[in-house]
Amino acid sequence: MVQWIRDILKVFILFVGCTCLFYVGLRYMHTEYEQFHRYDPPEGPSVKVFETDDESFVDRLNLFLRLGE
Repeated sequence: MVQWIRDILKVFILFVGCTCLFYVGLRYMHTEYEQFHRYDPPEGPSVKVFETDDESFVDRLNLFLRLGE
């Protein structure tokens, strides 16, 4: 009975330790990426990816169905 309680206590301590380590890792990643500016304008030669042409709804629907998106 005592060995069984020790085993449960070991697993519980291991679980709590891993959970705390995981939490600290997530907090570190959050503070690291919180200072990352995602919406800065691009530097250097950039190419516009999306162009809005005057396509009709039928053309867009045809493209959508053809590509299977």
